[in-house]
Amino acid sequence: MSQWLEKKCEACEGGVEPLSEEIINDFLSTVPGWEYKELRLSQKFDFKNHYEAISFVNAVAWISHTENHHPIMEVGFRDVTIFYWTHAIDGISDNDFICAAKVNQLLN
Repeated sequence: MSQWLEKKCEACEGGVEPLSEEIINDFLSTVPGWEYKELRLSQKFDFKNHYEAISFVNAVAWISHTENHHPIMEVGFRDVTIFYWTHAIDGISDNDFICAAKVNQLLN
């Protein structure tokens, strides 16, 4: 995971190919808990209460702001599911793994 933590997201305006499924599957081992499904990286996080879930959402929003790479977040009463993909290429890029690793670091 540390390989991603040292990196910053790079702006992606399209014109590059998304990562192949083979590379994505290799990289998944570097971000524990994340899965690749329906062209998205995702993970569901469970918390003790709604306050902790919303605090987590706010922390992820800070990562999104600093990296300029924004996920879709589904918020429940005590859970948050995060979906990353690079919209400009409609696929997965290094940016998605960078952010997934930084989200994981919040809970370590």
